[in-house]
Amino acid sequence: MRIGLLTEGGYPYLGGDATLWCDRLVRGLGQHEFDVYALGSSRSQEDEGWVALPPQVGRVRTAPLWAAEDDGVVYGRRARRRFAEHYGELAAVLGASGSPEAASTLEADRFGSALYGLAELARDEGGGLGGALRSESAVRALERACRAPGAQQTAREARVPDLLSVAAHLERALRPLSLDWYQDDDLGAVDLCHATSGGPAALPGLLARHFFGVPLLLTEYGVRLRTHYLAATDAPPAVRSLLAAFHGRLAAETYARATIVTPGNAHARRWQERCGADRAKLRTVHPGMDASPFAEVGESTDCADPDTLVWVGRVEPTKDLVSLLHAFAEIRKEEPKTRLRIIGAPAGPEGEAYLGHCRALAAQLFPDEAEGPHTVGDNPVSFAEIGGPELPTLADAYAAGGVTVLSSVVEGFPISLVEAMFCGRATVSTDVGAVVEVIGGTGLVVPPRNPRALAEACVALLRDPARRERLGAAARARALELFTVEQNTTAFHGIYLEIVARTPVRRVVVDETGEPLPFAVPAEAHVPGRWTGAPVRSTPTWATAQAHATTPEGAR
Repeated sequence: MRIGLLTEGGYPYLGGDATLWCDRLVRGLGQHEFDVYALGSSRSQEDEGWVALPPQVGRVRTAPLWAAEDDGVVYGRRARRRFAEHYGELAAVLGASGSPEAASTLEADRFGSALYGLAELARDEGGGLGGALRSESAVRALERACRAPGAQQTAREARVPDLLSVAAHLERALRPLSLDWYQDDDLGAVDLCHATSGGPAALPGLLARHFFGVPLLLTEYGVRLRTHYLAATDAPPAVRSLLAAFHGRLAAETYARATIVTPGNAHARRWQERCGADRAKLRTVHPGMDASPFAEVGESTDCADPDTLVWVGRVEPTKDLVSLLHAFAEIRKEEPKTRLRIIGAPAGPEGEAYLGHCRALAAQLFPDEAEGPHTVGDNPVSFAEIGGPELPTLADAYAAGGVTVLSSVVEGFPISLVEAMFCGRATVSTDVGAVVEVIGGTGLVVPPRNPRALAEACVALLRDPARRERLGAAARARALELFTVEQNTTAFHGIYLEIVARTPVRRVVVDETGEPLPFAVPAEAHVPGRWTGAPVRSTPTWATAQAHATTPEGAR
């Protein structure tokens, strides 16, 4: 089977968010062929190069989303009229839109027609869409939509700077419409498109389905629409309203056209259903994680310090380490021997500032306690990063204590919690995101932003070693059953076969007279190996050894 893997800011780049799981998926499904179509997020990411590609990757095509390229195509009068018609329809839908949940079928059809109309225009004219999206006529179309009768009140308040901001955002988001990927020997030749996220990454899959009937599989480990909502809080109300309408309509269109949608957890699944996804299409596939680095710690019964609490993750405000420190102050009153180890690197400048604040708070809450006038005090809270001589690996971090704590106020799929489970550690977590789904009944869960409840749960486990051991063993068994790479690749392999089995034949084989040949491509043609009597597809040029010659110098 030939899979078109669609990514944004991830695989095959070294620094992508989804690079690791995509690489594991491709390597775990060596019986399939993969063509990778990647949207780059920044120049620095492209300069870092690619990961080492396995032999089943036959072609990699990339396009930058971070730079607006001028293809030199200038629209004539007829093309400009077509653009004004389709973009005006798109703008009208955005200006009149309410919430995505309340979208009517008519609005969804108008949005889809406008979207595919713009793509058809770019295909017919050989490009030029980027320049049109940046033109004054695009801004004027947005203005007319915002001033039209029936427009949303917030849209009516849009001023010129707001319209320019929205137009620039739409131009960037719609850049995949004008790519040259939509040919018979590109996305038109794959058996299945697998989009690894919503938003721009799914647009090539929508167009492959529109132009060639290629089925689309959408995977969202983090719901793109939710991410947009969280990131747009600082924008003016008119900008927020118009962009929320666009991303909501795009998400609804993607969910409607996808054959199957695979959320990474029940939390993401609820968001998808709220945004218009058909429940019958949803299949939860948990992220696959490599359990082997944690095997030695998980199988060992020894503990470096049973009186130590461990927190592991990226240091940022959403992790709510302030509540954890206040909870630890309560814990020390009950169990004076307890220590807290905060292990992780700050996430960007905001994380650096937050880490400094947490260090100052720890020094204030726990002044150094010296045993005598000539000794140096020792703060019970320590901060460290993985990679030093004391904690060379991630597994060593979890092995440093008897209880692992997660104190987040915002969380998607809690990776650090699964790692602790692989290590056989009892956990105390806040009830956010997919935590309850992941932990099941193998750990203690408390409300977020509640230091007292967090402290009581930690004290309960610190005082009961037998309970800690039982919970840790149960957590490791659950993680090995549900969250490994093997279960992830097995699930996607089955979904690939199911989608192809349900998809009508798109390329009809004809004989010398031009008459169709029924059953010329039997079902077993999709199964690896050679079959007697079955026609063998000739090896396309992209599958030759020279196909990898396009790999940039940074690839390794």
